[in-house]
Amino acid sequence: MADSQPNNPDLSGDPPRRGLAAALVKLARPQQWAKSAFVLVGPVYGFHDAHLSPGEAAWKGLLAAAAFALASSASYIVNDVADADVDRKHPRKRLRPIARGEVSTRAAMGFAAALLVGVAVLLLMVKSIGLAGLVVMYVLNVWLYSMRLKHIVVADVISLSLGFVLRVLGGCAALEITPSTWLLNVTLFLAMFLAFGKRLGERRTLGAGGAAAARGVQAAYSDALLRMFVIATAVATLITYAGYVQAREPVASHVFWGVRGAFNVLWFTLLPATYAMLRSIVLVEHGRYDDPTELAMKDWPTQLAALAFVGLTGVSLAWRFLFGTP
Repeated sequence: MADSQPNNPDLSGDPPRRGLAAALVKLARPQQWAKSAFVLVGPVYGFHDAHLSPGEAAWKGLLAAAAFALASSASYIVNDVADADVDRKHPRKRLRPIARGEVSTRAAMGFAAALLVGVAVLLLMVKSIGLAGLVVMYVLNVWLYSMRLKHIVVADVISLSLGFVLRVLGGCAALEITPSTWLLNVTLFLAMFLAFGKRLGERRTLGAGGAAAARGVQAAYSDALLRMFVIATAVATLITYAGYVQAREPVASHVFWGVRGAFNVLWFTLLPATYAMLRSIVLVEHGRYDDPTELAMKDWPTQLAALAFVGLTGVSLAWRFLFGTP
């Protein structure tokens, strides 16, 4: 009796074809749920201003993050359905479940609808009309991006960045706290930096022609233009974050070891933030990565800087929670 052979063997060197369940998980892109951490930015920095118990504030913040995560998955699926033909020409995107034929369009849209039902359930649990409105705006923005804005130079990046701003606003709405304008500015410019950096990285790894074939709007960009945008948004991010740190001085300054006077502990976070941003520019410029967000997963110096940033922020917040401010 002959040895059994795998179904649909792939002799091209591509990974084996996935079953339906695994393909649906891949289609939802759970690795992108990390972006929903932006929902927690407002609650983390402003939980002292919330009129809720710490437990209730944490619970509502996590529910809001989960709602945006599922909404983003549903939106990614709709985007993949619309982009299936273009994705088949991309060296990596051609392996996405719909482009590869592992999931039918009908099954994908049904899965997206089920995820949106899950979003509705989470929103009912939070009981925030403001949050519900922001999630709807987020989904509409993603669909508008998929249908039209992704083909318009600069508007494509602004639309993507707006998605991150809506996440931050959603976290604030869930806890009924007022968002800092400085924080919204930081979010906007950081998201634009990441998006422009990704486009520059694509041109570095695929070439101008390959990048334009994979992402049509790339034809309207150039290396020099993207490099300028990357630097401009990096500077804007650091300046607005410095402004936010200064604005937080009344609540982030702490007395040290009996010394009369105080120091803004959040200032220390500018050091790892600046290092991580400049390092990502260097690595993308050299073609080491085609997406700055990959650095958080693969580049240990960037990971170390991120840990330092989170740790220093945590020290400042914990100090205020435990000891108050001078």
